[in-house]
Amino acid sequence: MKIINVYNVDSIIESTRPKIDSTARQKVLDIISDVQKRKDKALQEYETKFSGAKIRSLKVTRREIKSAYSKVTKEQIDGIKLAKFRLEKSENAVRKKLGNVSIVMDGIVIKKTFLPIDTVGCYIPGGKARYPSTVIMSTVPAKVAGVKKIVAVSPSYRGKIDPLTLVAADICGVDEFYKIGGAQAIAALAYGTQSIPQVDKIVGPGGSFVTLAKSLLSEVVSIDMIAGPTELAIVADDTSNADLVALDLISQAEHSPDTMCCLITNSIQLKNLVLKSLEQRLSFVKRSSIVRESLQQNGFIAICKTTQQMVDFANKLAPEHLELVTRNSRRLAQDIKSAGLILLGENTPSSASDYLLGSNHVLPTNRFGRTRGSLGVLDYMKIKTQVESSKTSLKKISKYMKALTDAEDLPNHYEAVKGRLL
Repeated sequence: MKIINVYNVDSIIESTRPKIDSTARQKVLDIISDVQKRKDKALQEYETKFSGAKIRSLKVTRREIKSAYSKVTKEQIDGIKLAKFRLEKSENAVRKKLGNVSIVMDGIVIKKTFLPIDTVGCYIPGGKARYPSTVIMSTVPAKVAGVKKIVAVSPSYRGKIDPLTLVAADICGVDEFYKIGGAQAIAALAYGTQSIPQVDKIVGPGGSFVTLAKSLLSEVVSIDMIAGPTELAIVADDTSNADLVALDLISQAEHSPDTMCCLITNSIQLKNLVLKSLEQRLSFVKRSSIVRESLQQNGFIAICKTTQQMVDFANKLAPEHLELVTRNSRRLAQDIKSAGLILLGENTPSSASDYLLGSNHVLPTNRFGRTRGSLGVLDYMKIKTQVESSKTSLKKISKYMKALTDAEDLPNHYEAVKGRLL
């Protein structure tokens, strides 16, 4: 891991941002264009290319879902159900707060109503990896919101979707599941093909090509957020347990080589202990090659002088996950404004929040934690606004309407009102 002495926070933060690969951008644009033109034929070719299997039908059948249940354990199914229950409880608490609103002003009636989006597409990372937990995180809030149709897509491995992923999709109420991943899956959901329906919104995390495709297609379809490779920042001081810090860095670094994991501390002693613990553990932990590559390429330790500097650094970094494991983590949390998810104390590891704490693990990356939080029921709803006025109401605003339309040189706006007052 790189060691950074924090002097100029802004310049250091900028250096940690992932760089946009112009070659990757063009590849994604080419894929999007190909899917838009050739639809299912293009999708099948891509899936054969990346999965190594020729797929006759992209859609997962009921027989495949039924067969999946025989390939998973009771404990795994119970784990899926528990995660679903806890996230449902959390999202239902928010949903109940979203009551309809009516405002009356001088005879003008404004009504605001929360409505579910009709159709959403959920991207589930897959291939050699498997993320049934992401099925839960993407679909449960949609169900709570009342979304009419949930479509899931995920890359296959040799023509098959991970059994537990299919079981999770069935338990959580996915309506249609398709064997397609990457930028081509995002393009299919955005434009629709012969087999895959066009959706109103695309949600879910993915690799760099998926993230880039969502960003490029946001002109065509609504997206939830930029949710790319995992980010974890740990704010810790001389009271923190170095071994637990190391374990948490390893737990997120194992996702992929392009994850970003860092320690923000004002303790040289802790820095040395964490580095020692990491080196010891990397000799025997599973997935050590991925963890080591991730920490070497993207990991860093930021050495700050004061607690306030640690807070400032964390706010500017705006990481996906932010663990606070200091002597006063609750008070420190009050000063944190920019993070996808804040995890307090040494017994709230980010790895647990990825599964069973009742929070959502689909979170903003690439500093978008400055403007939004985790995926939730609000992402699957829209506000319908209805306004009704009267002639009396228009008379009351008439002279102010003229003043403002004259100022903006839009006289016909006023005439449209004046015509109703004759």
